[in-house]
Amino acid sequence: MGSSSGQSHSYDLSFKILLIGDSGVGKSSLLVSFISNTSDNLAPTIGVDFKIKLLTVDGKKLKLTIWDTAGQERFRTLTSSYYRGAQGIILVYDVTRRETFTNLSDVWAKEVELYSTNQDCVKILVGNKVDRESDRAVSRDEGIALAKELGSMFLECSAKTRENVEQCFEELALKIMEVPSLLEEGSNAVKRNMILKQKQDHQAPPGGGGGGGGGGSGGCCL
Repeated sequence: MGSSSGQSHSYDLSFKILLIGDSGVGKSSLLVSFISNTSDNLAPTIGVDFKIKLLTVDGKKLKLTIWDTAGQERFRTLTSSYYRGAQGIILVYDVTRRETFTNLSDVWAKEVELYSTNQDCVKILVGNKVDRESDRAVSRDEGIALAKELGSMFLECSAKTRENVEQCFEELALKIMEVPSLLEEGSNAVKRNMILKQKQDHQAPPGGGGGGGGGGSGGCCL
């Protein structure tokens, strides 16, 4: 199921972003916090969900299609195909649960290597739940060190207080825009979408009467 913030305004670039990490680290909360400025408690994601956010970064209008993947082992095979074509990957851990941090290098980073089809894909390591400082089990320095090891950016944030949530997505988008191959992909995705829309408009009956327009759901995954 996908939902959108702002729907079909024009945009310059379209990027696919993936949220990965253990179950319960707050991936869905981060996404909801970014999309709708709230931080409600959410049930675990079943399989995969996606949401769309339109925003302006560095003077460019962007469409981000953000895929939120389930962290549970039983959904792993289901999500592997969603790595395909992602320009950005957000690896999330919970700063109060050390195992979610160690699993990033033991499990998730290996998955990225295995399934990511994009050599230039930009990664950002995100330590969530910094609002629970007294329960912290992973230091900021450890996070920085792992990010360096994985060749990724680093940020700590709180989906609950919204601290650094927007920066997480905006800095990732900025970094993606600095990579020529990813910039070209983002631009090509927009062009493909426009061609598809023109075809659909061209095929629509003049009176707008028929109910044949139900097939246009596929473009979300680009």
